[in-house]
Amino acid sequence: MRRCLELAQLGEYDVAPNPMVGAILVNDKGKIIAEGYHHIYGGPHAEVNCFREAGDAVGDCTLYVSLEPCSHYGKTPPCADLIISKGVKRVVVGMQDPNPLVAGQGIEKLRKAGIEVKVGVLEAECRELNKRFICLHEKKRPYVVLKWAQTANGSMEGEISNAQTKQIVHKIRSENMAIMVGTNTVLTDNPKLTVTHWTGRNPIRVTVDRHNVIPADANIFNDAAETIIYRERTDWPYILSDLASRGIHSIMVEGGPTLLEHILASDLWDEVHVEIGPAEACRTADAVGPSQSDCKTGRRPVRVRAPKVELPSEPYAVIDCNKLYLLKR
Repeated sequence: MRRCLELAQLGEYDVAPNPMVGAILVNDKGKIIAEGYHHIYGGPHAEVNCFREAGDAVGDCTLYVSLEPCSHYGKTPPCADLIISKGVKRVVVGMQDPNPLVAGQGIEKLRKAGIEVKVGVLEAECRELNKRFICLHEKKRPYVVLKWAQTANGSMEGEISNAQTKQIVHKIRSENMAIMVGTNTVLTDNPKLTVTHWTGRNPIRVTVDRHNVIPADANIFNDAAETIIYRERTDWPYILSDLASRGIHSIMVEGGPTLLEHILASDLWDEVHVEIGPAEACRTADAVGPSQSDCKTGRRPVRVRAPKVELPSEPYAVIDCNKLYLLKR
């Protein structure tokens, strides 16, 4: 099953909103004879690719698959039917599919066909791999990742991230289907919100604009990715519900303190990523405000203060003096 999870992760940047799935066939001597994973949204599922590699002689094999085989017609035919047609005698499943279109029906179909099925192998690891997909179907909302950078004295102003931590931020962007900032961030920074320091698809861009103040030539309206603007209804539960109705299973929020604190207070979030740089982090050279010497001595007043959350006692990484923390629900 660990090999199934390794294979599944190969589809990380291409299968959303589908889950990542890996499958292997093991013969009666315990040897892996074929492997497969879900490569791309709309493409063949892991089981299909595995059987294609195996050929015909699979009757005495055990199929291992990280997620319950589907039992319905979607963009591809049911994998459960394919497994039955191949004459496989035993199937080991990492976890049951939370999608209500499957939700145990694939397992039931296999068992009714006389196939021995074992469920729940490395289930915690399987759930972690597809936490975004699972959140969409179990909580009926996208998985919410909050991210910000701050100095040790709580300021969110200035250049805090370094070249290496920017790569990590863009990796997280590529792992989520959408990215959100607030109106002020759009007006002040004019961000593109694309993936440039990592490989992967650009996320769908999301913001709010209750007073129609975002100009039509703002970078978030370029052709690099789709953009969703909420104008009339801008409350967080509604936004999450609407994104879920669009099949968006995850959103990363990189806004300022007002937006971040609003979401933290709503209790509708799943992860917080915080990067903490030295207290003397400064603005870029053309910024107004205290002198560079004031920054270096830590005397610069904090005007944009980061949200307060209780972080783990130790960072999970330290990169060039910047400490990275991850808080999970």
